[in-house]
Amino acid sequence: MAFAGSFLSQSTKFQLNILCNPRRKIPPARSSRRKMMLTAMASRMDLPRLAEAAKLTIDFSFDDADIIEEGTLNAVIGLQTLQDGESILQEKSIVKAACNRAFIVTEEQYTRDLHGSIPVLVNSVNWMETAEEIDDLFLGDAEVWRRPTIGHAGPTGGDFPLVTSEGHNVLDVIFTSPILDLAQVAESLDRIEGVVDHGVIFGIPCTAVLVSKDGLRIVDNLLKDAIM
Repeated sequence: MAFAGSFLSQSTKFQLNILCNPRRKIPPARSSRRKMMLTAMASRMDLPRLAEAAKLTIDFSFDDADIIEEGTLNAVIGLQTLQDGESILQEKSIVKAACNRAFIVTEEQYTRDLHGSIPVLVNSVNWMETAEEIDDLFLGDAEVWRRPTIGHAGPTGGDFPLVTSEGHNVLDVIFTSPILDLAQVAESLDRIEGVVDHGVIFGIPCTAVLVSKDGLRIVDNLLKDAIM
């Protein structure tokens, strides 16, 4: 947020009319610190109203990605537990709709050696067929587990699998070998019937703000032909 405040205050010499729309509810202690970074706020709107207000332009989006692929700046979001109506679909749509965007991560989250999982949103009715197809796609390289509402459960998500605010299940594709090409994984998932969306954001020009104990490092990704 310090980077966000600095950018907003230095990017224009004219009076700012800022609409600040957080994509998740912020605990009071963190909220008070973040508010200090913004010098002006026109109003606060919820995400559905923001989407409907076609006359509004999202000039800049700031997102705390879970991991960033070094070089491409392709990102993974949605690995953390979804709380208070958080939506991977809404978060991703805001990032894509913004005229400019920045991902804020630690130095450790910016890497070429990609491991871990990718969240995949699927239709809840036929989730098992979709999970089996994803499992076949990455056979030997990943496991597919349906995310539970709370705690830990088996591959099927236990008795209380997570259902998003849009009515979808979340499948965590847990890779047991390195992810060599994040964009290729995303494109493969897009072709599977039953997949609504996933947590990979790729092929868009953006900036990564890398945070370490030594300060901030800014990395840009200026793509000539952006895939939106």
